Amino acid sequence: MTLAEAINSLYGIAVTQGKATSTARLLGLAEYCVEELARRGLHGAQTEVTIPGGGREKQWDVAWELHEKYRLAISLKSILRNLAGTVPNRIDDLMGEVTNVQMYSPEISLGYLMVFDVSQDSASTRHGLTWCQLLRQRLTELSSRKAPSWSVGMIEAFAIIEVDFSRGAIILGGESAAHQMLDTLVQEVRRRNPSLMQGA
Repeated sequence: MTLAEAINSLYGIAVTQGKATSTARLLGLAEYCVEELARRGLHGAQTEVTIPGGGREKQWDVAWELHEKYRLAISLKSILRNLAGTVPNRIDDLMGEVTNVQMYSPEISLGYLMVFDVSQDSASTRHGLTWCQLLRQRLTELSSRKAPSWSVGMIEAFAIIEVDFSRGAIILGGESAAHQMLDTLVQEVRRRNPSLMQGA
């Protein structure tokens, strides 16, 4: 599954079929992540996985486990409309769900992969940025979590895939960021689980 194929699948479900909230819209992107993790040596990642948390169990789109405990998880999001309401909500959701899972598994490596339709973007007069710029700024502030400062509520890495769904399933940028995110997640998993290095 290539990124282009995953975005085409998302476009087909969310735009062509008009099912922007369908849980199936991100399955292609989840499969893309599974295959890319395997390409980096983490085989056996799963999709739609329920992971224990400090407050409650929560489903993550992609997860990888070692010795019966999840060591990596990726949340997939699409931001395609109502940006003024969706962007702040996504940021709040991120801090809540990552804090929840980190309370149970502080060593887990977490990533966020977001698809953003920039054809819907506009400036936020309050912040002096477009909504995509604001999202990127906030995610940058909440990322790069690594030992020895494992701050709760932060993530290891993120990527924003910019698309223009007004003209079709068109990717404008972000593929290199997605690869970098996956590289970072795998690197952090290996650092935190020495047994992986022994078997390398």
